[in-house]
Amino acid sequence: MPAPPNKTDLFVVGGGPAGLAAAIAARQRGFEVVVADPARPPIDKACGEGLMPESINALRDLGVTFEREQSFNFRGVRFVEGRTSVEADFPGASGIGVRRTYLHRLLVDRASQVGVSLLWGTRVTGLYRDGVLVDGSAFRCGWVVGADGQKSRVRAWAGLDRARHESTRYGFRRHYQMPPWTDHVEVHWGIDCQVYVTPVGPQEVSVALLCRDARVRLDGALSQFPELNRRLAGAPFSSSERGAVTASRRLHNVVRDRTILVGDASGSVDAITGEGLCLSFRQAVALADALSSGDLDSYQTEHRRLAQRPIFMSRMLLSLDRFPKLRRRVLRTLAAQPAVFAQLLAMHAGGSMGLRASAISNRPVLALPATTQPSPSDAL
Repeated sequence: MPAPPNKTDLFVVGGGPAGLAAAIAARQRGFEVVVADPARPPIDKACGEGLMPESINALRDLGVTFEREQSFNFRGVRFVEGRTSVEADFPGASGIGVRRTYLHRLLVDRASQVGVSLLWGTRVTGLYRDGVLVDGSAFRCGWVVGADGQKSRVRAWAGLDRARHESTRYGFRRHYQMPPWTDHVEVHWGIDCQVYVTPVGPQEVSVALLCRDARVRLDGALSQFPELNRRLAGAPFSSSERGAVTASRRLHNVVRDRTILVGDASGSVDAITGEGLCLSFRQAVALADALSSGDLDSYQTEHRRLAQRPIFMSRMLLSLDRFPKLRRRVLRTLAAQPAVFAQLLAMHAGGSMGLRASAISNRPVLALPATTQPSPSDAL
């Protein structure tokens, strides 16, 4: 058996979706690429598991497609608070709900197919002038890509930790073995939390909690949502509850010399947006383009541009989380004027404004006129 390589064009630290996407995109442009991760696939992470249409397009460009039996198409998004509900559909293409482990297996298979060298169970212990230290041994490379998550060691080693903004929340996710009752991702708004429901297969539903309190768990939070709790009652679990930290972080820079950051290592938006994976996939393509042109400054510029819309959506949605009176007023307005919600979803999904929308309310609500803006006191 030939000895493993000890030099490459691109060395990617981190074998999650962001690192694998960056490796595949670079390999498609002819670069020699190595990926290293101390874990072994498939790698799981607590997340909502819904991929927006833009994510599907990005994955298709990387050569990744989904089997119907292992995923579930959803048409759009539904917001629910109490007995008020508003929904909108994506224009044209659907989103896809998919187990994180299945997505990871697909990316691993595609990386292997295009010729990426994968070093699983391998720890990168530092950087040096000509590359990285792998389990203490020198490995030469042209560029180092840090794709090692929110607590990135590569980011710290390269001196790229300086952030403009940081905030933290907590997420928990569990799967239920049951047929989906909806073809939308449902976002249930509660007291200081949201619960996301995503169909991920013909017989499986993903339920994820986002909250500011690390002590809250799914079972406790579900008591706030009687109708959702009733639907889930008696359904067997198909996974254990898994937790993760979701952070909003903006870095000053994502490139220094030959070290480049992608995915959550390069900054992140709160999981409330559902944009984390899509952002990572688009960054991967932008990085590959920058490497091909020999202009890493263009990646820094494109990275900032790609983050603008997710940052805006994160701020808007987190405002609804912080101010319940404002949220209730906004959701009632959207329920009365669902075309407005459709426009917001179109902007969020990166599509056109030509969305179909519908609203459902089990009781009459007092909708605000379109020109009325909430007063500052409503947010207190």
